[in-house]
Amino acid sequence: MDLTSEQIQRILSKYKFRDVAVEELEKINRIYPGMTLSTGTYTFSDSTQKDLLKLTGTIPVQYEGRSYNFPIQLWLLDSFPFTPPICHLKPTSNMVIREGKHVDAHGRIHLPGLHNWDHPKSSVVGLLNEMVTKFQEDPPLSSKTTTDKKDPHELLAFVSNFRISDGGISHHDQPINKVSVIGGGDLGMASVMSILSKCKVDKLVFIDVAESSTKGGSTDLEIFSLPKVEVSRDISASAGSRVVVVTANAWSSEQSYVTVVQTNVDLYRGIIPNLARLSPSAVMLIASQPVDIMTHVAWRQSGLPPTHVIGAGCNLDSERLSHVMDINLNTHKPAWVIGELSDNKIAVMSNSGLNSSASPEIAQGSSSTKPLLDRAFEIMKNRGQRSWSVGLSIADITNSVLTDKRKVHSVSTLAQGWGGIAVEVFLSLPCIMGVNGSTRLAGVSLGQEEDSKLRNSVTSLSNLMAQLRI
Repeated sequence: MDLTSEQIQRILSKYKFRDVAVEELEKINRIYPGMTLSTGTYTFSDSTQKDLLKLTGTIPVQYEGRSYNFPIQLWLLDSFPFTPPICHLKPTSNMVIREGKHVDAHGRIHLPGLHNWDHPKSSVVGLLNEMVTKFQEDPPLSSKTTTDKKDPHELLAFVSNFRISDGGISHHDQPINKVSVIGGGDLGMASVMSILSKCKVDKLVFIDVAESSTKGGSTDLEIFSLPKVEVSRDISASAGSRVVVVTANAWSSEQSYVTVVQTNVDLYRGIIPNLARLSPSAVMLIASQPVDIMTHVAWRQSGLPPTHVIGAGCNLDSERLSHVMDINLNTHKPAWVIGELSDNKIAVMSNSGLNSSASPEIAQGSSSTKPLLDRAFEIMKNRGQRSWSVGLSIADITNSVLTDKRKVHSVSTLAQGWGGIAVEVFLSLPCIMGVNGSTRLAGVSLGQEEDSKLRNSVTSLSNLMAQLRI
């Protein structure tokens, strides 16, 4: 997106909040680099005209297992970003607009995000993500050859990879269950093998990131050519994924822990925005280390809703804890490890049994449950987080998303507002996982020792985040 041209600068100079508008445009360019900025004259309903900036491009929409790129145009008023853009579909000569709840007969787009626009809470990136979600439910374009009812099943096949910039048209069907694993090495390979074994996938893309210190394994996958597995070194191969697993790390030889983590943040800056743009409806599952920090970083960089960016977090420990509680201690109730993936992690138990149909809830801490949980933690000691173990945990979370299983996993998620946590921080909390991402279980009062550990984690993670350049 070129902001330096004389024509754009001339129009931009007339905007009331020029500097804020530039920041918003730069953010759009990071997340949706395919959007083109230009100038034009907009005619309002009262026939008055004004020279404005406009964004033109496509948004990826999945419907019935196919991926389509819908052409759109956003006119930015001179009070942007404090007023919402005027949004239109821009159908080609082969398309017809399907008037519906969110699009009128003239192609004007109407969404709750536009009606309730409130910058800085509202943004164009969030609006584009909302368009993707709404258009997947009710596609607003179909072929001119469709019947009067304009059945959405007869959507234009050639819209699949429509590109406004070059006018080219190509076809590329996407399978329904597509998963991408970003980052090689032992954990990347373990995740690929575990997902293939656990999940019903139509396609699994394994992308070996060149900048990652955990690269490797892709050559072997190419040599032995596993069914349904595509090996690539191009991030664009992940487009249309329902789950994107990120295992890449870029550890440096620096001595400072903050500097070491910063190398991972810098690596993410080059891949996370593109992954989000290519699969805007995907659940992004982070397994890079330190997982709570990197999940927080990925959420910040992606522009995705917090429910769609989670970390593997304490899920492995939670599954082990539940197994010990059930088999060794005969409690027959789910249990979860929550908090930071460190020595400060704590255990909580469910109110209901393993096979109960009741909605899952975290049990209040009591003198009767604490000894059981402490004993289970003791039995679990010295069980390391080996790559294949974490890979199995990642596959289990992925399966819950793909099948809309609604299983409770302890995953790293935005913890702000849970249990009185006031700051923006990511911690492992019990979340119901399904096709729409994560839903946290309600917070409860913890014991004094457990609450102290959780608060210490909040403080240490917040302090580390403050030192990083996101």
